[in-house]
Amino acid sequence: MGSQNFALAIHGGAYCVERDYGAQESFLKDVLQKGYEMLSSGALALDVAVEAVRMLEDAGLYVAGKGSGPNRAGYYELDASVMEGHTRQVGAVASLRRFQNPVYCARTVMDKSKQALFAAEGAENFLLAQGIVPLADPPAYFEPIEKPKKERDAGTVGAVVCDQNGHLAAATSTGGLPGKPEGRVGDTPLIGAATWADETVALSTTGHGEYFIRSVAAHDVAARMRYGAQALDTAVQGTLTQIQELGGWGGMISVDKTGAVYCGHVAKGMHHGWVRTDGMVCVPGDQSAMLS
Repeated sequence: MGSQNFALAIHGGAYCVERDYGAQESFLKDVLQKGYEMLSSGALALDVAVEAVRMLEDAGLYVAGKGSGPNRAGYYELDASVMEGHTRQVGAVASLRRFQNPVYCARTVMDKSKQALFAAEGAENFLLAQGIVPLADPPAYFEPIEKPKKERDAGTVGAVVCDQNGHLAAATSTGGLPGKPEGRVGDTPLIGAATWADETVALSTTGHGEYFIRSVAAHDVAARMRYGAQALDTAVQGTLTQIQELGGWGGMISVDKTGAVYCGHVAKGMHHGWVRTDGMVCVPGDQSAMLS
């Protein structure tokens, strides 16, 4: 077991509409506490990232998992992706309609196949073949927290982790923009756009996915660090500024191999928080923050 500093950062989505988000912010603390307990016990980065996102999916408080809203056709299409930095192993799913935890489904793709991404009916057939049990009654399971007309109030969830071995991982999950067009897939299941982890940094994004796809946002941060020798905060803010200049909005969380954390956004706010080796759980509301 390693002994270096560890860290977990999570997000519950960027948003453009102000309202009472007390429940969303409070639940982040529960997730961070669970993650801290796992990391303190020597859990691996990928396991912690997946468990953190699973908790956020099950909460029904974010536009992911149980809290997802329907598309314009009236049904649910969920996406997720995971990545482990030191192995570069990935798994992703898109347009799932019948499964409770897309992040587990993405992990199953990583662990049980040689492929990176499965979508729609093919994804569901693959998951059924792996013994993943579908929802008996999908409409009865979901508890959308947003009406379809609030298309600019996103709630993608994600986690980035540095474990005691200095290994990194990231996971992201979403129900997409509530009221999205049928068949629309955003950045969440796309490795390099919403999710990235390598030997140096792990990232998860949230916001208007088309702009994160156009910027290959998560990998752009990693490239700025690897090839441009930029600091973590400089790299994240540079990519977010580019997204804003294109007309997009959103945010991202990041952690590097030393356990430094940076969370930033170009939106009204972003639900996020972090915990590190000292056990102090921080949920600062909508403020960008760097902790090195």
